[in-house]
Amino acid sequence: MERANKPNFVFFIADQLRADALGHLNPLGAASPNIDELAGDGVSFQNAYCQNPVCVPSRCSMLTGWYPHTKGHRTMHFLLDEDDPTMLEQLKMNGYEVIWAGKDEVIPLNRDFGKYCDRYYPGAYPWDREKSKAFEKQFRGEPSGDNFYSFYAGKVSPELVDDNDRSCLDYSIQYLRERRETGREEKPFCLFLCLSNPHPPYGCSPPWYGRTDRSHIPARRPTPENWDGMPSMLKGIFEKQGLQGWSEERFAELKGTYYDMISQLDERLGELVAVMKETGVYDGTALFFFSDHGDFTGDYGLVEKAQNTFYDCQCNIPLIIKPPTGTDCRPRVSKALAELVDIPATVAELGGFPLNYTQFGRSLCPVLAGGETHRDAVFCEGGRIHGEIQAMERGHGPDSLYWPRLSTQCEEGPEHTKAIMVREQRYKYVYRLYEPDQLFDLEEDPRELVNLAGRAEYREIERRLQARILRFLVETGDFVPNRKDKGY
Repeated sequence: MERANKPNFVFFIADQLRADALGHLNPLGAASPNIDELAGDGVSFQNAYCQNPVCVPSRCSMLTGWYPHTKGHRTMHFLLDEDDPTMLEQLKMNGYEVIWAGKDEVIPLNRDFGKYCDRYYPGAYPWDREKSKAFEKQFRGEPSGDNFYSFYAGKVSPELVDDNDRSCLDYSIQYLRERRETGREEKPFCLFLCLSNPHPPYGCSPPWYGRTDRSHIPARRPTPENWDGMPSMLKGIFEKQGLQGWSEERFAELKGTYYDMISQLDERLGELVAVMKETGVYDGTALFFFSDHGDFTGDYGLVEKAQNTFYDCQCNIPLIIKPPTGTDCRPRVSKALAELVDIPATVAELGGFPLNYTQFGRSLCPVLAGGETHRDAVFCEGGRIHGEIQAMERGHGPDSLYWPRLSTQCEEGPEHTKAIMVREQRYKYVYRLYEPDQLFDLEEDPRELVNLAGRAEYREIERRLQARILRFLVETGDFVPNRKDKGY
């Protein structure tokens, strides 16, 4: 795509935000007027999926355009290698000033960030283990209680937690104003803003806490009466989180607090957009709003996330693209299947430059222009093989909030083992290496409660989706580095 002037790029990235929590995608979602207004200026992809349902592997895929299996990014403990290409480097190489504010989770902290950005701002408040533990002690209660692993904090006093999101937003606003005041508008910029909300603990301070009417919270996906046809990872977490006695009112309060956190995030997007308009960059900027993955938020009796389970509450994420003025765009909510790996290719087309390495994303620009055929299927994956100790993420004892999930990951049963999800418009299939597969008809069963795998009448559908996974693995299983070694 040829342009007389390069567009700017702003990435506003949420953490652990499920798609169905937003107002324009769900009438019972959170109050998110600024996010919904942004969707009206561009395209919101209601069928967008992350490539792994936890933070680090998902972000690695989004930045590189590679799937988790391509380089082994299937754990929170394996970050990008120094020679792994990223979208941020590509922008720098093509003349962009790149500003990174907020969460990292993909680059080792001992590495020079100058390769990825011109300025990196992690926030004003470095993480403090002791302060974090003191905060947790105030809301978790006793280890024998039913709130110890729930992540529910509820109404939180502002002084109990440092608001790093506020700090990173203020830094971003200051950058936009400083850029205008110092006359640097001639160089295009990329602002990569990675915030923490609505990541658990589910806690929010006034004035946001309580904004959501708890009586209007949508019903959660029910806790299974038995776990037949469901992955053993979920059963293991469920047994350890200890929420079996929770009432529907308590689950509604937890989700209501999560929605309050989204309303806080929404207001911050509104602040950023207002400053973009004030400084005259909104029209000429491609603004991407998305999340790395979702959250159970009480569905199936669970909270938080899991690494190798692929229900929509975990892997169906919001993705909104507001392109720069002059781009062929038909604003709407699109049903096209999309993936986070599509972001680098979309950025390259909007920016008018090629990516100089092999990647697997596809530009979403044709969908922005009105097309509804993008991908025939999307994929999400996770887990490990038996004996792959480095993927267990060991080291968390029973005092850790994450112990129910992480201790289950360390077991050598089928719980934390490899699986791949493929989703077409109607059917979702999960191939599991060491335990029974799953198949859902999303038209008849949108809450994914009835596993159809193994039924004779669905045998051909399963075979077709198995073949689609095989093709996916052959296409994306590896890449040839863009170099020729000495001697050849």
